[in-house]
Amino acid sequence: MIECEDLSKQFDSFRAVDGVALNVKPGQVLALLGQNGAGKTTTVRMLTSVLTPTRGWAKVAGYDTVRNPEEVRSSVGVLTEMHGLYGRMTGYEYLDFFGQIYDLDKPRRDRRAKELLEYFGLAQAGYRRSGEYSKGMRQKLALARALIHEPPVLLLDEPTSAMDPESAQLVRLEIARLRSSQRAIVICTHNLAEAEMLADKIAIIYHGRILLNGTLEDLRLKLLGPAEYDVRLAGTHTFPGKLIAGLDLPDGVSMLTVQADGFRFRVENPTLANPLILQQLFKSQIPVISVQEVPRTLEMLYLKAMAQAAEEAQ
Repeated sequence: MIECEDLSKQFDSFRAVDGVALNVKPGQVLALLGQNGAGKTTTVRMLTSVLTPTRGWAKVAGYDTVRNPEEVRSSVGVLTEMHGLYGRMTGYEYLDFFGQIYDLDKPRRDRRAKELLEYFGLAQAGYRRSGEYSKGMRQKLALARALIHEPPVLLLDEPTSAMDPESAQLVRLEIARLRSSQRAIVICTHNLAEAEMLADKIAIIYHGRILLNGTLEDLRLKLLGPAEYDVRLAGTHTFPGKLIAGLDLPDGVSMLTVQADGFRFRVENPTLANPLILQQLFKSQIPVISVQEVPRTLEMLYLKAMAQAAEEAQ
């Protein structure tokens, strides 16, 4: 649904985007992460035919962004960082206006505006001018505008910015629903916990270039190594070192630390190895309280990727 190769943009002597390659299939969510000024917004503008690439190509919903700009724009819903709301319009008028831009007939415009305003809790506010809305309400109206024509591709910049927890949860649920309807979605966000929750694929951009691109599990393995697990034991009177040392560890498992109340191990294939380790623990009558994977969050991955990139750039 979204594909690009060697996508690049040069502004005079400044190269904003350099050789970006992405692929997002129907039903997938890609989180595009990076520092301010890394090239995220410029990439999105090229994907929406707002900017023409200096080099490379991109296709959105099957349309070339240079040869078929009108088709591309009609196929995407865009939530920008600056909403561009028309403060003197009511919520209903605003959605109706954009429905006309997308050539929706009057019955469909009315139906979609009503559905979206009700869904986002703006039905009563829909008769008020949007200039009177709070930041969170404006964000929800802007998202409703992006969805008004039911596009197959969504490009969302900070979709839950300035929202209260309940509204943010509503938007996250909507993104999950839209993904299940075979839409392709790109989210640019600084909320790494949200990206980890929603995204099927992660792309990290740094100074216009893609540092990492893949599933979260693939990137964890590449950057942070194999998974690690903590095993917590019940209060034993015997230091468990001798018992643990007697375990027949499966291939791909290495013991990292052993303490009085448990141990930590690294494992290449948890699905196969962990049941075997637990079987041996129970057989040896070693009392296990819990087995828990050591957290390897997207934030840890992102910060390590940024640190490595900064070090290499020196």
